[in-house]
Amino acid sequence: MANILLVEDDTTFVKILEGFLQKHGHSVHTQTTVKGALASLSSADYQLLLLDYRLTDGTGLDVLHAAQEKALHLPAIIMTSFNDVRIAVKAMRSGAFDYITKPVNPDELLMVLNDALNKKESSIVKRAQAKGPDFIEGESRASKKFYEYIRLVAPTNMSVLLQGESGTGKEYAASCIHRFSERASGPFVAIDCGALSKELGGSGLFGHAKGAFTGAISDKKGQFEAANGGTLFLDEIGNLSYDVQVKLLRALQEKVIQPIGSLRQVKVDVRIIAATNDDLLSSVAAGSFREDLYHRLNEFKIQVPPLRNRESDLMLFCEHFIRQANAELKRHIKRLSPEVINVFKNYDWPGNLRELRNVIKRMVLLSPGDEAGIESLPDEMILALKKEPKPDGSDLKAINEANEKELILKVLHEVRYNKSKAAQKLNIDRKTLYSKMAKYEIE
Repeated sequence: MANILLVEDDTTFVKILEGFLQKHGHSVHTQTTVKGALASLSSADYQLLLLDYRLTDGTGLDVLHAAQEKALHLPAIIMTSFNDVRIAVKAMRSGAFDYITKPVNPDELLMVLNDALNKKESSIVKRAQAKGPDFIEGESRASKKFYEYIRLVAPTNMSVLLQGESGTGKEYAASCIHRFSERASGPFVAIDCGALSKELGGSGLFGHAKGAFTGAISDKKGQFEAANGGTLFLDEIGNLSYDVQVKLLRALQEKVIQPIGSLRQVKVDVRIIAATNDDLLSSVAAGSFREDLYHRLNEFKIQVPPLRNRESDLMLFCEHFIRQANAELKRHIKRLSPEVINVFKNYDWPGNLRELRNVIKRMVLLSPGDEAGIESLPDEMILALKKEPKPDGSDLKAINEANEKELILKVLHEVRYNKSKAAQKLNIDRKTLYSKMAKYEIE
């Protein structure tokens, strides 16, 4: 099984996790600090990183970034007890495979861990022929406009820039453009520019010759050659280093690449589709992204709509993801409860379609019957909806009441609304708990 680096500063939780993972056949090495984790990365080989978000000397993202700088393409799972999914979105944007919230559900941990290991084995740079659609288009006005643009530009040979928030489905949009194009019979190669280290970015795109740098033990083809005759999708294009941007511009202008450390020039016929969740014009103004490359990539721009702007599509996507999760997890969920649907419709989905898919998959896993109820929702979603703005100023009573309400909601959700357990955890009696729930209008 896998050799896992676990970075967590709660020693009791470490022992629980270590025993659980070892019971399932994994080898676990633990560290409690960022400094210790960096030392471990330099002294041993791992297949997966399991990282607490908040550590005494930094965050789990510091460990992830250090692994990326060492060109260690390891899937990372972030653990957080902070009830804000935006932390998870930040982690995903930084290259984390997925996240889980504390208290950790054992079944959920195994599911995410196995998904991460399987993805690692199939390579971080995903390469596949574009096949039939694995998503549905949607019927909202934003969706119809989005797919109208895709079908309009697909038959051309124009470079396309996809701009949208993390999790909106930019790679899926790129694969659609490829599938509807005259290059559909050629390869579709997707590469995450955020996963390319500064040192090896040029090698990943253009290849290298044996001996070009330390570790180059043989000639290697780059992704440009792999995509010859087809489409190359460059996700998070803004992360490319400036020197790689120069080489990319030359490749686009002259349709020729030169592997690192080689005098050989290779002709390539590749269509480029780039994606970003940032405003590249701001990067151009700041001098971190070349203006000439921006205009070369931006022959046709498509704004990928966020999920919150596709309200009439929400239940269509839910049904689709339920079918996918049922097939993968061998479950038979037929519907979401009315309470869940109400939560979904009032939630702003900062992680977009990726977050929706992950939430549905988790709910399907945790639901034993044919209906997924509110008890299977992640804690942070419930709290995000129920959390009220804390009072400003110096009104101590109002501030204490806001904090008290937030704590009661948190504990209730942790114990699945078991009032006796909640009262016990809060160190109050049931009568007092009911009184406070009535006061704060907690149902």
